Amino acid sequence: MYTDPADLKRARSVGANAPVEFAAWRAFQDAVDREDGAVPRRYRELISVAVALVTQCAYCLDVHTAAARRHGVTAEELAETAFVTAAVRAGGTLGHALMADRLYEGHGH
Repeated sequence: MYTDPADLKRARSVGANAPVEFAAWRAFQDAVDREDGAVPRRYRELISVAVALVTQCAYCLDVHTAAARRHGVTAEELAETAFVTAAVRAGGTLGHALMADRLYEGHGH
């Protein structure tokens, strides 16, 4: 299996090989995970789940669905988030199709 939840435990050892970068990433992650932002933590986790779905990061999906549940996100909210994400992703595909159509036309001249 290429993805294994146990791999998450490797973050610190990987970070030890790039300590300056890892510390900066940790500080950024800590700022994003704060509880006192204008965007409530449960919404931050729903956003994180949506991004994990788009980027197809199994590790992010694991971490953020667990955090979403801890912060009171319901199964219904999670399901709706998945469908909103799918629709926006499909819209992005259509947007790029419009550009492809224009580019195709341009290559004919």
